[in-house]
Amino acid sequence: MSEFPIPDSTGVLAGVMRETEVTVTAGDGLALAGTLTLPAGPGPHPAVLLLAGSGKLDRDSNAGRLRMDLGQPLAAALANHGIASLRYDRRGVGASPGDWQSTGFVDNYDDAATALRALAGRPEIQTNATGVVGHSEGAVHAMRLGATGNAAAIVLLAGFARTAEDALKWQILQLADNLPRVLRPFLVRFAYGRLERIKVTSTDVARIAGVRVNARWFREILAHDPRRHLRAIRVPVLAITGDKDVQVDPGDLDTIAKLVPGDVDVRRIPGLTHILRRDPGPASVRSYRRLLREPVDTEILDDVAKWLTGRLS
Repeated sequence: MSEFPIPDSTGVLAGVMRETEVTVTAGDGLALAGTLTLPAGPGPHPAVLLLAGSGKLDRDSNAGRLRMDLGQPLAAALANHGIASLRYDRRGVGASPGDWQSTGFVDNYDDAATALRALAGRPEIQTNATGVVGHSEGAVHAMRLGATGNAAAIVLLAGFARTAEDALKWQILQLADNLPRVLRPFLVRFAYGRLERIKVTSTDVARIAGVRVNARWFREILAHDPRRHLRAIRVPVLAITGDKDVQVDPGDLDTIAKLVPGDVDVRRIPGLTHILRRDPGPASVRSYRRLLREPVDTEILDDVAKWLTGRLS
């Protein structure tokens, strides 16, 4: 077990955050490696499951040199407000065994549901005070977990609220806007054609335009529509998307607000990008390399923790 000092809002040490390496046994017996973060003080504590975005991401939303570094700062912010958290490496990533390239979108959800049950069952955790914080793909899984009634509250960071196929096509159009005008139609036709080719595959892994892709994951997410889960949520929802997000349409916040029948708080954050850093310049993925040298926006993390404190108490 590792221990880290936790500053309160005034910078005074409020206690010691404890982190423990744990494993979550998936439905097929595979052991997912993760970190349980506990706040200072005696438990049991309210807690949340942290779910990363899409791709070959570890428990901290990192993929090789592409380091978003979201998991640990978010866990620390939550612990500073008395909330425990669990985050884990996906199949075939980090310390978790398995094959990432043959893992489907549905597998990712099943693993998340198992991890949430495991978190709620731990003696350090308040069983009926467990929520979910998901980013991007993780937010889509959080919607479904909220709809099942297994989560007491959910936070959606850059989650889309349309079919995944429509969301990906919107993203392609935004990426095309960063190219010279003459090249835009060629990129859009190529990317749309790639999606169509993936949809007719039947294997876990396929070679599309010379690149090996996780075709199973693509097929499953392309067929997914989160709106049916949003309509079924009966627990509090916080949805945050930046107005400079070029991967998820900030306008989907309006759909979330319309579809969730109960307590829903939607926030469109000025300057915030998909990678949860603020950018004073034009919205573009070209800024990611520069922005990733900076930490995740601490104000967003603190707002999430404060909101959850009021819903999981």
